[in-house]
Amino acid sequence: MMSDYKVETINDGLNEFNVEFHGPKESLYEGGVWKIRVELPDAYPYKSPSIGFVNKIFHPNVDELSGSVCLDVINQSWSPMFDLLNVFEVFLPQLLLYPNASDPLNGDAASMMMKNKDQYEKKVKEYCERYAKKENITNERLEEDSEDEDFSDGKSESSDEDIAGHADP
Repeated sequence: MMSDYKVETINDGLNEFNVEFHGPKESLYEGGVWKIRVELPDAYPYKSPSIGFVNKIFHPNVDELSGSVCLDVINQSWSPMFDLLNVFEVFLPQLLLYPNASDPLNGDAASMMMKNKDQYEKKVKEYCERYAKKENITNERLEEDSEDEDFSDGKSESSDEDIAGHADP
């Protein structure tokens, strides 16, 4: 069913996987490539899948930190008549083509979209350039590892954010 998409299973299961998703043509997101995490509940297709962007995207209806998607057809009006092809060929492209700033998960993106469309479009394109290139999703683990420490000057800098979640030395 998903033969036109690159699919990567998580933990060798069939209920969790990542799908490579390309931004729709003639949109601000054209040329962008995202890894979308899909979790299928036990009751799928009677219950909707959980969908989230793994790499960052600047969009009013996508939470920037978690990647969660605010999309009625997935969250509230899901039907067993829908399938994953609907999600990747219709629902997500429509979300990116027609953002809804009046129902935001990312308030900054929604506000910018309504108040300064040019600045919003520039920021979307910056995010696409920075986070949504093919190499970003294929080398994601390498980038995360290299961001942890900077050996360029032999010193390691840290901040309060770096310390969170790490044991004291």
